[in-house]
Amino acid sequence: MADTKNIKDNFEVETRETGSLGEVKIADEVVAVIAGIAATEVEGVDSMAGNSTKDIVGKISGSKIAKSMRGVKVEVNEGKVCVDLSINVSYNYNIPEVSEKVQDRVKTAIENMTGLTVLEVNIKIAYVVAN
Repeated sequence: MADTKNIKDNFEVETRETGSLGEVKIADEVVAVIAGIAATEVEGVDSMAGNSTKDIVGKISGSKIAKSMRGVKVEVNEGKVCVDLSINVSYNYNIPEVSEKVQDRVKTAIENMTGLTVLEVNIKIAYVVAN
């Protein structure tokens, strides 16, 4: 049985019963990182398009995790995930093909790593980057 709970540092987490050993809690931020990393692994994706708050965090920390969360919004409720991604595509790549590959890669990564069900992966192309 899945249930969304709020823990003390205000991270939304998905709680899943795992038998007699206890429960597993997966923070929304974990799902966002998985989505961001999976998206940037697709050929034709130059980078994630960021928002100002996550860009500042990424510049300060410089970590791959912070950078992969840019341009990613996830909603997790009762074991179901909706993902919104904002990406920058490299010039000369077919945007619909890249978008479809990103959707497939992100869905597969989240479902395989978390056991959650991905309902949708929405893609916004924010910019085309000349190489």
